[in-house]
Amino acid sequence: MSAYALAGGAQEVIYVPELEEARELAKRIPGSVLSAEVDGLPVEGVEISNSPTMVAAADLDGRTLVQRSSAGIQVLSRAAGSDPVFAVSLVVAAATARRIRELDPDEVTLVPSRPDHPEDPACVAYLKALLEEQPANLEALLTPLRSSDRYRELMAGTTPGFPASDLTLALDADRFDFPLPVERGPHGYLRVRRSR
Repeated sequence: MSAYALAGGAQEVIYVPELEEARELAKRIPGSVLSAEVDGLPVEGVEISNSPTMVAAADLDGRTLVQRSSAGIQVLSRAAGSDPVFAVSLVVAAATARRIRELDPDEVTLVPSRPDHPEDPACVAYLKALLEEQPANLEALLTPLRSSDRYRELMAGTTPGFPASDLTLALDADRFDFPLPVERGPHGYLRVRRSR
């Protein structure tokens, strides 16, 4: 989602772990847009859930997206003491792998934010292959997702706050050519800004 926001012109995406904190921060930042979900479901009074479709359609040019989610942001918050930390999804996997290889760290830890959702371990396996400069069969890695009841339900477009197009956008590997390094912003929260 963050990559779609930055590609759409957002100046930054701020990650806030708690819903009320996110609401308060969004009120304090002029022109900001709030995106939130709780347990994967939309939040009343918040127009954008954790949906790349909704983010891609939003007018974010020059604005800040304040984002709250139940999985990815929670994991990033726990990893905040590490350096560097990247927010990674399939859409920025190759760009992230290139950047990590440039940094040449002694060790890399890859953490799926939702190990129980097949797309997250698939993303980790894909990124690992890219980091090791090995071939990766992404279609095979995504087979557990595509053969699941959850996939069929999501593709039907009946899940609140989750248009069927979200999966197409989320699974569009290497769509963007920039990684998402995470840093702590002046507001005290983790954030990403577009980088090369």
